Amino acid sequence: MSSVLTAVLGVTGAAGAAIVVVEATHWAMTRIGRRSAFAADLAKTMHYPFLVTLTLFAIQQSLRVYAGDFPGRGGVVHTLVIATIAAFAWLVAALLLVCEDMALARWTTDVPDNLRRRRMKTQVVMLRRVTVAGIVILTIGVVLMTFPGIRALGASVLASAGLISVIAALAAQSTLGNVFAGLQLAFSDAIRVDDVVVVEGEWGRIEEITLTYVAVQIWDDRRLILPTSYFSTKPFQNWTRSSSAVLGTAEIDVDWSTPIEPLRAEVRRVCEGSELWDQRVCVLQVTEATGGMIRLRALVSAADAGALWDLRCLVRERMVTWMWDNQRGALPRMRTQLDESDDGVAPVRQARKADAPSDARVFSGGDDGEARGAAFGGVDGNVAATGEAVPAGR
Repeated sequence: MSSVLTAVLGVTGAAGAAIVVVEATHWAMTRIGRRSAFAADLAKTMHYPFLVTLTLFAIQQSLRVYAGDFPGRGGVVHTLVIATIAAFAWLVAALLLVCEDMALARWTTDVPDNLRRRRMKTQVVMLRRVTVAGIVILTIGVVLMTFPGIRALGASVLASAGLISVIAALAAQSTLGNVFAGLQLAFSDAIRVDDVVVVEGEWGRIEEITLTYVAVQIWDDRRLILPTSYFSTKPFQNWTRSSSAVLGTAEIDVDWSTPIEPLRAEVRRVCEGSELWDQRVCVLQVTEATGGMIRLRALVSAADAGALWDLRCLVRERMVTWMWDNQRGALPRMRTQLDESDDGVAPVRQARKADAPSDARVFSGGDDGEARGAAFGGVDGNVAATGEAVPAGR
């Protein structure tokens, strides 16, 4: 009876002492946390893991010291050992998560030029996932090694490790490929969290990067889920890889008679009057002149992709409104001739009968034309209409 009482008192005293130490440490860290955000985060996140770990360790050691031999002693001690290992893994994971949270809090992405911050956030998030997975796997391995039977099988397991690794690699080839692709994406800067991308014909933002998949938030709040290996095997557009600032266009077709300078001044006025413009690029150019119309392209710039989209729509809307109010004659028109009395065909026929001037011929007439004709038709031949060499004089 005295040994049982001694064991109970010893275990209770050890557990109580552990609780007192944990609570005192928590109180001290809370006080320090009033001046330090890191200490406050430690006190909040690690309180319960530290309490459970230290209490279980104290109970386990007190049983070994104060408790004698009793039925089931080995099972109780083994259970406490496993629980202590799991609690210690919880404590280590909590400590690492606190450090990662502090890094994320330092590198926030809610700033105008956040390229470096988005890179750090992506890498920290990926390291967090790898760290948690590694701690779980290591903990399971340590727990299994506490069983004598599994330790005895260690030699045979190591002997067949080569065959098992080959089988596992073949069975999990796709999963392992995605895991390695996720790590590659995190440290190669191909994509980062909050990057604006065009993938599978959809324009969106990288919302989340995991070890196995990437979530893309489409502009209309849909989510496109893609395996991480997709971004290492297929082409895609990344609008913000080197900078958040981007360029965009607003195109409009107008008639050939349209004065360009008034429209160019209007585009400049719209950009200068909008807070969406970042004051880098505001250009109006004629990019095509075919099919009876000319195409105007307004090239504008903005600080990010969202602002650029709104600016492009604004410029296009103001151009249409200004043309309707001030230059209705600039709207695209289809020209058709209904009077055949003077269709201009006779002058064309007369022109065909006359010999073409030398500047209208490519392979004859003039020194350069004769040289080209000799190159294509041979020294003693000319170029026929069919592209075949015809002997001179035929």
